[in-house]
Amino acid sequence: MSITTHKTFCRFCHAYCAIEVDVENDQPIAVRGDTSDPMYGGYTCIKGRQLPEQFATPKRIRETLKQTPDGEFRPIATEQAMDEISEKINQLIKDYGPRSVATYVGSYGYQNSAALHVAKAWHQSVGSPSYYTSVTIDQPHRKIAQSQFGTWGGGTHAFTGADVCMMIGNNPVVSQYTPFGGPPPFSPYARIRDEMKRGMKLIVVDPRRTEVANRASLHLQVNPAEDPTFLSAVIRWILVENLHDKAFCEAHVDDLAGLQKLVEPFTPSYAAARCGIEEADLIEAARLFGTAKTGVTVSGTGPNMSPRAILTEHLICCLNTLCGRVNKVGARVPNPGVLQPNRPRTADVIPANPAYGKGPRSRIRGLGEIIGEMPTATLNDEILTPGEGQIKALICLGGNPVVAFPDQDKTVRAMKHLELLVCVDLYQSATAKLADYVVAPTLSLERDDVTMLTDTWYDQPYSHYTKAILPRNPESREEWEIYWELSHRSGMPLSLPGGELDPSRRPSKFEVLQLLTPNAQIPLTEIAAVGHGKIFESVEVRVAPGDSEISGRFQLLPADIPQQLAEVASEDYWQSKDILDNGKTYSHLLISRRLKHVFNSSGQQLESLRKKGTTNPAYMHSEDLAALGLTSGDLIEIASAAGTLSGVVEAADDIKPGVISMAHAWGDLPDNGGEVRSKGASTNRLVDDDRTYNKITGMPRMSAIPVNVRAIQEAVA
Repeated sequence: MSITTHKTFCRFCHAYCAIEVDVENDQPIAVRGDTSDPMYGGYTCIKGRQLPEQFATPKRIRETLKQTPDGEFRPIATEQAMDEISEKINQLIKDYGPRSVATYVGSYGYQNSAALHVAKAWHQSVGSPSYYTSVTIDQPHRKIAQSQFGTWGGGTHAFTGADVCMMIGNNPVVSQYTPFGGPPPFSPYARIRDEMKRGMKLIVVDPRRTEVANRASLHLQVNPAEDPTFLSAVIRWILVENLHDKAFCEAHVDDLAGLQKLVEPFTPSYAAARCGIEEADLIEAARLFGTAKTGVTVSGTGPNMSPRAILTEHLICCLNTLCGRVNKVGARVPNPGVLQPNRPRTADVIPANPAYGKGPRSRIRGLGEIIGEMPTATLNDEILTPGEGQIKALICLGGNPVVAFPDQDKTVRAMKHLELLVCVDLYQSATAKLADYVVAPTLSLERDDVTMLTDTWYDQPYSHYTKAILPRNPESREEWEIYWELSHRSGMPLSLPGGELDPSRRPSKFEVLQLLTPNAQIPLTEIAAVGHGKIFESVEVRVAPGDSEISGRFQLLPADIPQQLAEVASEDYWQSKDILDNGKTYSHLLISRRLKHVFNSSGQQLESLRKKGTTNPAYMHSEDLAALGLTSGDLIEIASAAGTLSGVVEAADDIKPGVISMAHAWGDLPDNGGEVRSKGASTNRLVDDDRTYNKITGMPRMSAIPVNVRAIQEAVA
């Protein structure tokens, strides 16, 4: 049989790179970037180029598995499994109420364009608020901050064409993820290079000299968790030198005088000492950002996993707003979204409307629903805590809680405590090993999809609909289909934006996506007919004049922001060499990071990617290794107030002494301590979820964790 070439897009991670796939005998044999694509121009990353191995690897789950009483997993016909799962869920709802059934959507679940929406629709139909995603355990604080600050109806400045960009704790060259003002999440290095060649100044604020910091005009290597200190000082200096947009602030901002008073203690000398940077560099960063005509400050996972994440995100909102970094009347909105309904964009402040404090409440720590979801940091306790509302069943879509959730031992106890755990997973992950059923997912190349997740992330109105290019594994199910299967067996329709999903007839993926995008600016039929990615030039929106009678004002000092700023200013622990936490003294701070060859826990199973590394090293400065008598490759124990882990140390002078940099979402079940070199270690063993948590999101401190380090003597065989 001859080789055929198909245009599609990759769904290994969120970047959705346009690719060409060579297929022979219904198997993918090669992947490369699609050089004809107007957005990606041939870019793809090392992960996406391994789709042929993802298809062929014997580690891949190809049929539904059921765990038997003896702990073994044996194949079961998927239809029979769906019957059994549906019967169990219906019984649990009857016995304990709809809240007893929960869903968790992990990072990989996001790659199916219908998964989140259909899962959410099922929960709404049965009346279960127990819907959780990785958003509330990764970067929830940006949306929380914006919701209590207010947003600009015309949108904010984009990265493309900006005079300056300040990145706080993000590394898009590796993560391929910086929407909402940062580099577009595709070919990030090329986009940064081109913008800097044009004249953009790039400021990077990060405890590590990251891959993007190596390309920056100015890198400020701040101490971990000092982002609020740095941002407060930058805001203060911009106000001192009157670099802010005075007219814009007078028209649209509240409490400027109050904010100015609160940031007064953050002088350049004070902030530089706390952050461990040069005073002159801090002033240069403030001037570069404040004097630019256009620009944006953006953040990433690092600050969101650190203490005071909402304050950090709030100060970023303040900085962008004070400098007037919004699209004014007549400006073209770079990309209003191809799949979004057409709506006016006006030069108004959309008033603050906090995305918390509404809807159902968690039973845990007084937390409530945030940004329309229950907080994932409470899921373990919702399972383990008896009483009305206790979660009895969990459907896990493309997630791996055992290596991703805070407090690994508690997570394992929670997963084992469930009466029903269903995992839709490519591999026998740490979480899937505890499941009652593991459903084989339909692989990305076997299904239709559209770039729904990234629809508004592009800097132009781009969209790509792909049809399946491989025959579907008949025993597999798409993530959204799990919920259609449940509705089919109960006869309950699912309400989507364009109408109900009929439970009596299995719909095509295209029909589902049509119901999810009924008012798209470009109809789905037109996007699908193209057969590849396209920029739809007809989608053009310009900012219209606002209405002063209905416009709100940006809130510089909402909720407990004044108290938090005062608390940061009063801290003195930074003056001490030792770090105190929970009454104990610690020597280092452990920060999060990402590794380019994997996407969280996905990709660790593929031999082609394992050649790049089989563990998540504990990167430490060479001076620290020398002081501890360590060399690269040695085993170490890292201990926090919450727990310990074993890691493989690696010298790296891109971080300061006293800092450890380690990727999350590695490891296996807790009893795999002897396999740290081949499977890595779960950094969530160092995190507790009930002591350092954010009072709004429930998310605990997952970066800038105080730890101690000691060498481990390996047993000689």
